This record gives sequence, structure tokens and C-alpha cells, in this order.
Amino acid sequence: MSNYYFAIVGATDNPIYETEIVPSSRSSAFIDPNRQKDDHKHLNQFIIHAALDVVEEYQWNTQALYLKSIDRFNEFYVSCFVTAGNVKFMLLHDQKSEDSIKSFFTEIYELYIKVIMNPFYEKNSTITNTSFDNRVKVVGRRYI
Repeated sequence: MSNYYFAIVGATDNPIYETEIVPSSRSSAFIDPNRQKDDHKHLNQFIIHAALDVVEEYQWNTQALYLKSIDRFNEFYVSCFVTAGNVKFMLLHDQKSEDSIKSFFTEIYELYIKVIMNPFYEKNSTITNTSFDNRVKVVGRRYI
């Protein structure tokens, strides 16, 4: 079951954005997206939140923005990308594919930069832009 949960966590550890990405290789005819989202949403949030302490340990020991796979919970891995502003991009996944995840994070970082360059966007506030949401899902289907 290859589902991916992506979250952006602000500098003050507040959730800025979250989505579940279903790879394009899976047929959506057999999946009820509302049911699946409700079943795992709280578990995914818990795993990501628990990994924040590990992220803080890693980020002070390296100068790299991409921290790779930093934590593991049962069969799930947590990968992280930390921006210069201490905003964390976190991906919960069940398959290791470091190169494609790094490419995913790089493109999402570019999209995020475009959002925060908007003069009406307040730092560390929730991203509700539907265009951003659609683009994140497209990038997710392309790389992961």
C-alpha cells in the first residue's frame, strides 16, 4: 500500500499544510478517498509530530537541507527537508527512494517559495491555496 502523507510544519512547530498523495499507479476506482483519509489521518499526524524531535537533533548536526530518512515507525519512514527559515517539509512513506524524494522536496521548496513571496501571505500561517495543493499533488505523482 503506497500512500504518502506530506506535511509542512512551521518554524514554531505549527501545521501549515498537509495532504495525502496517492501515486498515479494506483487505480482510484477501488479506493474511497474520504474513508481512507479518515482512517489514517490521525495516525499520520501523530507519526509526523513524533518525528519533530528527531528532526531538531539532525538539523543541528548537518548543513544539508535534505535530511533523508530520519525516523521509522513500524513499516513507515519519515523523510524531512528543512528550509533556511526552519520550516520543515515532512513526508511519511513506506518505500525508500531517496533520489525521487529529494527531487520531490526540491520542487515543493520552489512552490513554497512562490507562496511565501506573496505579500499577503503571513509567515507560518496555513496555506489554503488550491493551486498550491493541486501542484503539490502533481509533483507527488511525478516523483513518488
